[in-house]
Amino acid sequence: MGPLTGVRIVELQGIGPGPFCGMMLSDMGAEVIRIDRAGNVAAQTPVSAPLDVLARGRSSIGIDLKNPGGVEVVMKIIETADGLIEGFRPGVMERLGLGPEECLERNPKLVYGRMTGWGQEGPYSMAAGHDINYIALAGALEPIGRKGEAPVPPLNLVGDFGGGGMLLAFGMVCGIIESRKSGKGQVVDAAMVDGAATLMAMFHSMRAMGVWNDERGTNLLDTGSHFYDVYECSDGLYISIGSIEPQFYSELMRLTGLTDDSEFQKQMEREEWPNLKERITEVFKSKSRDEWCAIMEGTDVCFAPVLTLEEAPKHPHNVERNVFTEIEGVTQPSPSPRFSRTTPSIQGPPAHAGEDTNSILESLGFDASVIQNLRRDGAVA
Repeated sequence: MGPLTGVRIVELQGIGPGPFCGMMLSDMGAEVIRIDRAGNVAAQTPVSAPLDVLARGRSSIGIDLKNPGGVEVVMKIIETADGLIEGFRPGVMERLGLGPEECLERNPKLVYGRMTGWGQEGPYSMAAGHDINYIALAGALEPIGRKGEAPVPPLNLVGDFGGGGMLLAFGMVCGIIESRKSGKGQVVDAAMVDGAATLMAMFHSMRAMGVWNDERGTNLLDTGSHFYDVYECSDGLYISIGSIEPQFYSELMRLTGLTDDSEFQKQMEREEWPNLKERITEVFKSKSRDEWCAIMEGTDVCFAPVLTLEEAPKHPHNVERNVFTEIEGVTQPSPSPRFSRTTPSIQGPPAHAGEDTNSILESLGFDASVIQNLRRDGAVA
């Protein structure tokens, strides 16, 4: 019984950030009904669940959104919902007859969530794009990387997920709380370029304070310093160090045997960082990752081994906290954040497209003959 139990969300099938938002809402207890394209519905349902972790925990109905009967079915679901999330380009939902105006007319309390890269308006709004483009325009990509090298895309974490899906989930919850007070719905415009820019707030502050250089790889947190970076060990594996504060830096010096080295006493002297990094790099290469773990794990160095996707679920800390779980043979992150009373849980494995079409239609009050007609007309699958 997660904290969003009793909330119903309609999710229009999409990729990446949209499904991630749906996953987060479902993990928190919301009932999420995914509208899949009728053309994606298989003639026979396979015996095993899909492997798409982002699609976990919701039911699926197959609908032809270009069929008037199918659009009406979606509207019937919307009438019962607290929110809707969609990730089409601006104007697509309006052309389908499912734009905010039509949906809010049918359900005035509906929170209508829109996920795009560029936003609903602006010079780029109608252009195609991906995470790398959105974070580039937001100023979030350029600072990431080492000195003298090109910017490094941080997977698609900053735009699609942190600045996209998570932003939309936050916006939906905010909108639903407000709607339950006012009795009025509204549109949530969650753009990945906006979210990525929001994630950079601290760095705008640091730049304004004069403690952040525009040259990448020369700053406190961008691999410029010797006490905040990843280092290769003798076995070719890596560790992470984040010994920023004096007491943590002192512990780093103690455990690396550098306490009495006068050069390393110049922690915050930027001109010394390249030399100190070169020297400490050799220190870390003198032992294996496991040896450094034995020395530093559990201390105040601010340390952790750099784990692979396979290793992370097996680490004792993650095991004890159940950071990962396994559903039908697929290892995946457990719901987060955690709540002391209304415990979130994964509501089930991913559904196949259209797997729950009958049960959803029946729950809306459609009788067998109407469902048969909808199938015959191609409105649902």
